[in-house]
Amino acid sequence: MSNARAFISPSDLTFSWDGCHRCLWLYYNHQVKAPLFMPLVSELADMQERYFIGASSEHLHAAIPEGKVLNHGGFVQSTPIEVDGVATPFAIRGKYDLVMEFPDGTYGVIDCKFQARDNDKSGFYSPQLEAYAFALEHPAKGEPKKISSLGLLVWSPVRPRGNAAVGFGLELSCSWYPIQRDPAALQQRLAEFIAVITGPTPEAKATCDQCRYISTRREILGNE
Repeated sequence: MSNARAFISPSDLTFSWDGCHRCLWLYYNHQVKAPLFMPLVSELADMQERYFIGASSEHLHAAIPEGKVLNHGGFVQSTPIEVDGVATPFAIRGKYDLVMEFPDGTYGVIDCKFQARDNDKSGFYSPQLEAYAFALEHPAKGEPKKISSLGLLVWSPVRPRGNAAVGFGLELSCSWYPIQRDPAALQQRLAEFIAVITGPTPEAKATCDQCRYISTRREILGNE
């Protein structure tokens, strides 16, 4: 299929997978995706990443293993994904937030989050971070990096500060949520993911707003 995607985005292993599999199938087979409106998300993410360029781990959070930020906002692409020992046409490709370098020669992947409330979502984001680790350990080009640490660095608003005379600011809390490495769980998620996007068109998820809107629109307008 000429419009089919050959690369799996790490973020699709979380948000899109937990969403509507029909919408997921349409995106990976026909490049059809509903537009998203997420104001300030990219700006805030870029602000976090740039703030920590070259920083030591203690500058990020005291609980992060000793090391320093090596790269930020880098793209990664893996070798072809194997399912049951057979290479598929798919590979991981995405853009990580931060990569840490540790004194023992290993590396860590940190995903920066700006959340309205400070809570632990490490279980939800685990496949996404593990996918970045897979791509870094099995790169399509360049030397592999041994990944020893994964985690979420979460900023959440606490209160405003300042005034009109000196300028306003926003006090933020900062939390570190480590993620245990689980390559086997990633392989299972990838196998299920590939089975869905290469299989027949799935049924729409009952709670999918996009599919419900399309169906309702058709009922109202008929063939228009």
